[in-house]
Order: sequence, then structure tokens, then C-alpha cells
Amino acid sequence: MAATVFYLSDIPQPGAVAVLDGPEGRHAATVRRIRVGEPITLSDGSGLLAASEVVAAQKDRLELKVLDRMLAAPATPRVTVVQALPKSDRSELAVELMTEAGADVIIPWQAARCIGNWEAKAGKAVEKWRAAARTAARQSRRAYIPEVAELHRTRELLDKIRAVVAAGGIAVALHESSTARFVELPFAEATEILLVVGPEGGLDDSELTAFTGAGADVTLLGPTVLRTSTAAAVALGALGALTSRW
Repeated sequence: MAATVFYLSDIPQPGAVAVLDGPEGRHAATVRRIRVGEPITLSDGSGLLAASEVVAAQKDRLELKVLDRMLAAPATPRVTVVQALPKSDRSELAVELMTEAGADVIIPWQAARCIGNWEAKAGKAVEKWRAAARTAARQSRRAYIPEVAELHRTRELLDKIRAVVAAGGIAVALHESSTARFVELPFAEATEILLVVGPEGGLDDSELTAFTGAGADVTLLGPTVLRTSTAAAVALGALGALTSRW
């Protein structure tokens, strides 16, 4: 596989020429200065990969001959991260880190103690998260761009927890007060994993009660208290070792 990955929604069959333009083409040709003869990997962001070679380059687009295509298998079990809204200056960092660490789905959550509030700007904020996930996926050479869902409230999150547990998955909320250890849960047997990461101010007692009532486990991730923007990435790293994802 070539070292550089760019995303193209419609990748043609081997032997055909693909055109990379728009923001991806501009980044490839102007920022990365990719030239004729260089190999790059194309991906549709949904698992399809294509080895290609640049046959023409302009200032804001590349033409690439597709050499081969393959479908990358998704990591299992599937992991959804529910991320309480971080402070604005660390919001996109959280998305970047969990994307690089392998999150499959990212759900922004308006928790009780969130400092940030998206009520008046949810649509714009979600689009920023989606852009951050796409950029981080390219940087980490992922075949799959994580899905970034719409803003969830606690009521919607509880419905999601119940659905995951009912389907044989594991829902786990990370909290420093728990005596149960994250590594002791049977993640390798789960069909799906849902991680809930609280805000800087921590999970509210009523939220913890509601989560356990819906079937979630509350566990301690490790010996140190992590910032909300880094906790998901650390948990995803642990899951890579505890399951078949790595």
C-alpha cells in the first residue's frame, strides 16, 4: 500500500483514470506537492482502497491511474465513542485522537456538566467534528472514516445503551469513582462496544444511575485521571490489545 491516502467517493476500476479535485485534490497537489509518477492510495472512506499512480498534476487536482482495488475488513468488535462536549479549544483534538486510535462511530453528547453548549450551533459544530475526523483518518491512513453522529442528549444516549446491550454488546462509562476495572470486562466476547466519556467536570450522579439502569457498566480506566479529550484514545488503545482489533 502506498504511504499517502486521499479520499474519493467514486473510485473507478483498475486501468481507469480517477480525478482527485476539490479540497482533497488541492491538499494533494498544493500542500503535499505530489507530482507525476508518485504512488498514492485512494479510499472511499468506507473500506475500499485503491493503489494508484499520478499521471497528471495541476495546482488543485491530480489525475491518477488506478492499478488495483481491495476491500479492507472493518475492525471488530465495532466501537462507538460517546464523547461529552469538551472545552472549545480541545473539542476537535478529542475527535482527532479518537479517530487515530480507531473509533468507528463518534457521538457528541451534551452532558449535564459540559462547559461547552451546542444548543444554538449543533449543525455547524458537528460538521467541524466530521471535518476533523476526515483529516485525522487521512493522517492515520484509515480505510474507514469514522461516522460522526448528530448531537445526542442523555435521553437518546440511554436508548442507544439499551440497544447495544440488548444486541449482546457492552456499554461502559468511564469514571474515576468506580472500583471495577476496565480491563476485567469481557470485551473480546462483545458484538459491539459503546464507550461513554464524560466532560471535564465528570459524570453527574443522576447520569451514572441512569446509565447503570440502562445496562451500562461503570469502570475505572486506569490509575490516573485523564482529560476528557484524551480518555477515549487511551481506552481505544486498551481495547486494541484486549480484543482482536489489533
